[in-house]
Amino acid sequence: MIARMIVSSLQSGIEKLGDMIAEARSIIPFTGAGISTECGIPDFRSPGGLWTKNRPIPFDEFVASQDARDEAWRRRFAMEPSFAGAKPGRGHRALASLYKAGKVPAIITQNIDNLHQRSGFAAEHVIELHGNTTFAKCIGCGHRYEIDWVRSRFDDSGEAPDCETCGDPVKSATISFGQAMPEEDMRRATELTQHCDLFLAIGSSLVVWPAAGFPLLARNCGAKLVIINNEPTDQDEIADLVINHDIGETLGPFIGN
Repeated sequence: MIARMIVSSLQSGIEKLGDMIAEARSIIPFTGAGISTECGIPDFRSPGGLWTKNRPIPFDEFVASQDARDEAWRRRFAMEPSFAGAKPGRGHRALASLYKAGKVPAIITQNIDNLHQRSGFAAEHVIELHGNTTFAKCIGCGHRYEIDWVRSRFDDSGEAPDCETCGDPVKSATISFGQAMPEEDMRRATELTQHCDLFLAIGSSLVVWPAAGFPLLARNCGAKLVIINNEPTDQDEIADLVINHDIGETLGPFIGN
């Protein structure tokens, strides 16, 4: 039976979390949109989020329709000030401190904002299950393009550009609805989850599968599970510790010097 603890006091939660971090040998953080909201990155799914205002464009629609590609890029350009101006928050910096201390070998994230890399994680140690919106890729040959390149060609022609190498559409390097999950990233995330002894699910509603399966996998493999989120999740009942408080305030004390 899991000795589950849902804390009402933020301070008691921080103290318990500190004890668990001190005891752990290998910690795997798993982050969702909630860790980046204090950085000015809007949440897509919550009430008032982007997807309540604009229907997500599925991958097959993006591929089939020039109009859909144009709309997808118009939305992305509209978000550029938020992504370009965002800086790592307290949660990002705290996890980076644990990484630099050797407690965290890598991080798994559902986020697409590149803030873990900017906080101090090496790019190869950030496993981005849903991709990265700070650059673009050809969906055919995989050639990388920068956002400024896409915008320049969009402004010149009024249409989303195609790849200069193979002619296929160029898309932000994110995973859209209906698009296959990245196999290598999923493999690495699975392996890390299976071998950690403390799994931190932070700022995720844990409703988007298959990514939401990692906390359950960690628990089934013997790791302790901590869920830090403003709102309850469907997996709280299997966690060893649940902290329903602000993520920056919860993780801020763990920022190293």
